Amino acid sequence: MMLDSYLTVNQEGSSELMIQKSRFIGYVRRTETEEAAQQFIESIKKKHYDATHNCSAYIIGQHDQIQKANDDGEPSGTAGIPILEVLKKQQLKHTAVVITRYFGGIKLGAGGLIRAYGKATSQAIQATGIIKRQLVQGFTVTVDYTHMGKLENELRNSDYILQATDYQEQVSFFVYVKNGEEDTFKKWMTDLTNAEAHIKTCDQTYIDINITSPSK
Repeated sequence: MMLDSYLTVNQEGSSELMIQKSRFIGYVRRTETEEAAQQFIESIKKKHYDATHNCSAYIIGQHDQIQKANDDGEPSGTAGIPILEVLKKQQLKHTAVVITRYFGGIKLGAGGLIRAYGKATSQAIQATGIIKRQLVQGFTVTVDYTHMGKLENELRNSDYILQATDYQEQVSFFVYVKNGEEDTFKKWMTDLTNAEAHIKTCDQTYIDINITSPSK
């Protein structure tokens, strides 16, 4: 069952921090499939082939069906799981994270490692930015030009999303409506145009709505 909305990250981002002389580089990417997540992880491992560790975790599926974590040589449970826990705590879906570590000579201990990988993950996600994927229903509303000005103004001042306008013999507005608000929208369009609008239902899709912008 498709969710009305869910949280994920912007397409891709990264950040870096130093903890006790160890260098932690966090990489984040939105990944819609497990294959894409694995390819992303392998690409970072290839990029940082000389790193001490490339630890990772990902969550795939609207209902978190696939959850994987990898310590990549760090003590069991001190890297991959802390990364995964940050993803779960922030309720992120379709998200993969790799934390690359260059060891600086000072051992952090189990507790220190857990905190370090968690902090590196949170910082990388903040640097990438979080968005909401909103399920919407597409509509095409076609009217005579006599209705164009009023309808366009009303749409732009509403919570509906005016995606595009097509000017032909008549004018057509392409509008996205949140899932569950379809009947309300159609009635509104009918009332505004005295039932002269031709309303066509298009495909359902997800659109991105910024929750947090990428940090600089």
